[in-house]
Amino acid sequence: MSSSPSSSELRLLQAIWREGRLSAREIHDATEVQSGWSYSATRKTLDRMVEKGLLDIEPVHGIKTFTAAQPKVETLAGLIRDFGRNVLGADAPLPVSMFTGSSVIDADEIAELEDMLARLDEEDDA
Repeated sequence: MSSSPSSSELRLLQAIWREGRLSAREIHDATEVQSGWSYSATRKTLDRMVEKGLLDIEPVHGIKTFTAAQPKVETLAGLIRDFGRNVLGADAPLPVSMFTGSSVIDADEIAELEDMLARLDEEDDA
């Protein structure tokens, strides 16, 4: 991934992860209560996320829609890895069991996340 999403950008990504593809209006409507943003602020953030490589634009029937540029688990693995290393100073991957009960990631994705974090750790050791 070219860049890690900020907490504000993660809020928009979560809406996209739930639905797979959304227009700017749909993303704004799904996140407006949490963010308190105007539609123009949502659009500006979406444009910045495209520039950062976090989102792809796909026109559908003449409407610009947004999809995640990277799979959800890959994005989360990068964030978890960075947090573990840069914030906690952890040398080993964080236990993914802490994500049980999450509304963002299901049991299958937790298993995939655990595998991905282990692979990333092995690559770093190599």
